[in-house]
Amino acid sequence: MKKVSIFLADGFEEVEALTPTDLLRRAGAEVTLVSTGDKKEVAGSNGIVITADHLFAEMDFTEMDLLVLPGGMPGTLNLKACEPLLGLLKEHHAKDRRLAAICAAPTVLGHAGLLNGKKATCYPGCEDGLIGAICETAPVVTDGVITTSRGVGTAIPFALSLIAQLYGQEKADEIAKSIVYEV
Repeated sequence: MKKVSIFLADGFEEVEALTPTDLLRRAGAEVTLVSTGDKKEVAGSNGIVITADHLFAEMDFTEMDLLVLPGGMPGTLNLKACEPLLGLLKEHHAKDRRLAAICAAPTVLGHAGLLNGKKATCYPGCEDGLIGAICETAPVVTDGVITTSRGVGTAIPFALSLIAQLYGQEKADEIAKSIVYEV
C-alpha cells in the first residue's frame, strides 16, 4: 500500500485537497490529512472546516511515498511559512521521493529551491513563484519526482496522474471510469 500525506494549512483550497484524497484512497493508497497548524480542525479558503487525521508534529514521514500540497489562499502562504514542512519537502526530495502541488502551492516548492531546471505549472499569475522552473501551461506537469497542476479545474487529472505514478496507468484508467471522468 502506498502512503501519501496531504498537508492542510488554514485557507487551503478544499477541492484541491479532497479530490486527491478521495481518488487516491479509491486506488488503495493510505492517505493521511496532516494539519500544519496546532489543531486538527483546519478551515478551507471557502469556509469548509476539515478535521485532519494528524498534526504535523505527530507524524513520522519516513515511509511516505508522496507528499501533496493543495493550493488556495492564504493556505499556500501558510504552507510556505511552515519551516518544518519546508525542511521535510527538501529532505523528501533529496531522497528522490515524490512531491506534488496544485494551484498556487507549486510556489512553495519554488520557495524551497526544488524547481531549479524543472518543468512546472501553477495557477495563472503565480509563475513568478516558480523560482528556477521552466514554466508550462499544461493542466498537469510531471518532471522527475515532482508533479504540479494549475487549480480546482485540474484537480481530477492531477489526482489521476498521481495514481498513475503510484499504481500504473491501468489503475488510473479504472478510477477515471469508476467516477465517469471522460476527457
